[in-house]
Amino acid sequence: MKNKLTIVLLAVLFVPFLSTAQDSNLGNWLIYIGNKKLNSKWNIHNEIQYRNYDAVGDLEQLLLRTGLGYNLTENNNNILLGYGYILSENYVGDTNEKVSVNEHRIFQQFTTKQKVGKVGLSHRYRFEQRFVEDDFKMRFRYFLGINIPLQYKEDGNNPLYLSAYNEIFLNTESSVFDRNRLYGGLGYKFSKSLKLELGYMNQFFETSGRDQINLIAFVNF
Repeated sequence: MKNKLTIVLLAVLFVPFLSTAQDSNLGNWLIYIGNKKLNSKWNIHNEIQYRNYDAVGDLEQLLLRTGLGYNLTENNNNILLGYGYILSENYVGDTNEKVSVNEHRIFQQFTTKQKVGKVGLSHRYRFEQRFVEDDFKMRFRYFLGINIPLQYKEDGNNPLYLSAYNEIFLNTESSVFDRNRLYGGLGYKFSKSLKLELGYMNQFFETSGRDQINLIAFVNF
């Protein structure tokens, strides 16, 4: 039964990718995600993402994000109020010229986690208010993540794992669909404070898409 459930979850995550063929160029995202536990209820989230059009050195986007979270229940349900600053370096048409776009973002989110046998599930609902230069936009995001340990031990020390997620972005304007991200990766948990993931992500829009190699560091302190 557990094996069947895992197969179903993986199908839900990867069917959108298999059914959407897109022409894309390979880029690279370097990601740091930190969490500071203040006490049993409160936590501070901090995040840095350095996104490149290619392997490294051709900046696509720099994202800085932070927030204050509160645990409704221990370790499973968290609400968070956050702020983000995003600098985008967008190419102008088919030229080599770039234009810089600044965005300030306020967001609210609810994250809930659950276990189904050995498999960990994570749901995140996020609502964003985006101040992009002189424009104001709002967007809703839903994230479904799955974590499958590859070295399951009785003491709970399961360093090697598979990670996958699908996240859809929906605008509040007439063009509702914004984008979808599909990710699969391999992770290693060095300690309770540090784990690293290396994975592949496809991000697709209505008529285009991009592929990224993601290197992610998760730090708890």
